[in-house]
Amino acid sequence: MSSSHESQDRVPSRQRKRFPGISSRAYEHPADRSALVALRKLSGFDTVFKALSGLLPERSLRLLFLSDSVRVSDAQFAHLNDMLRDACYILDLEKVPPMYVNQDPRPNAMCIGLDEPIIVVTTGLVELLDEEEMRAVVGHEVGHALSGHAVYRTILLFLTNLALKVAWIPLGNVAIMAIVTALREWFRKSELSADRAGLLAGQDIQASMRGLMKIAGGNHLHEMNVDAFLAQADEYEKSGDLRDSVLKILNVLPRSHPFTTVRAAELKKWSETREYQRIMDGHYPRRDEDKDTSVTDSFKESASHYADSVRNSKDPLMKLVGDLAGGAGDLGGKLRDKFTGAGGAKGGATGDSARPSGAERTQGPEDSQGPSAEGS
Repeated sequence: MSSSHESQDRVPSRQRKRFPGISSRAYEHPADRSALVALRKLSGFDTVFKALSGLLPERSLRLLFLSDSVRVSDAQFAHLNDMLRDACYILDLEKVPPMYVNQDPRPNAMCIGLDEPIIVVTTGLVELLDEEEMRAVVGHEVGHALSGHAVYRTILLFLTNLALKVAWIPLGNVAIMAIVTALREWFRKSELSADRAGLLAGQDIQASMRGLMKIAGGNHLHEMNVDAFLAQADEYEKSGDLRDSVLKILNVLPRSHPFTTVRAAELKKWSETREYQRIMDGHYPRRDEDKDTSVTDSFKESASHYADSVRNSKDPLMKLVGDLAGGAGDLGGKLRDKFTGAGGAKGGATGDSARPSGAERTQGPEDSQGPSAEGS
């Protein structure tokens, strides 16, 4: 077991694979990737929006962090500076973004900015995580920078804030909620993408799991267990009836981040895929190929992912949707049983509870500090 001073060691504890020229498409969640590919194809969109940057508080935020936080460098938080440069080297991000440590007991991190992304981590996070866990978080934020999330998130936040100012228009609130709901759904998927980038940077799935557990349960690692933590995500997905499914949706809608157990389960599942192994073997999309990426193909991939999620989900609502899509009959009886939980009690006694075998296959499921916080 490493001693506390070793976590400050400026020499990387082990060699990690590097991914020269890697495109962010290699690790992006399908829903995140399709949105980003579409935005990147809008020629001049970034330029036009950046011209409006005077309307945003970005310059104020930069001055605030510069004046009231500690900038990471060789002279300050040197071990974090080495992690940052290491993550940028591994993911081949040419320009190392400025990084600040902000005094805040809440563990959090974010990547913001239009012209140039900046990374901010809180003292609560620095004090909570060990070296390998922190590497995953730093890689997570570098992943946001490489994907362009800082730019596109700021764009969408600006558009959302602009829409709020015209909410007095008839049906304005309905339109606003649709925008905000879609925006937050993308936020949550972009967090799953950045978790994957953190794993590619740290290349230690156990450290990634521990970090997420600590964010959920604090610095009591001796009281926690990764397998039990992942079991929570499985129980969360499949438990209850349709009423619980509706409550899950209502609980997640206001959040910019997926639930922590869900993030852990999604990352663990991705780490076991052939896609991840191919990246580790050096076979991945290259940045110089991004311009040739098809928007249509990206949206088809995203749609296919959601269809697979519905088909393989253990959530009661998703299983019902899968049943109906598969042509299962007696909609009224199914809805009654699902909402009352009677379907599970009846077992195989009636036709109402019969399900296609495909609906029984398992799938790993997929913090909210508000829309401006990236989270760790």
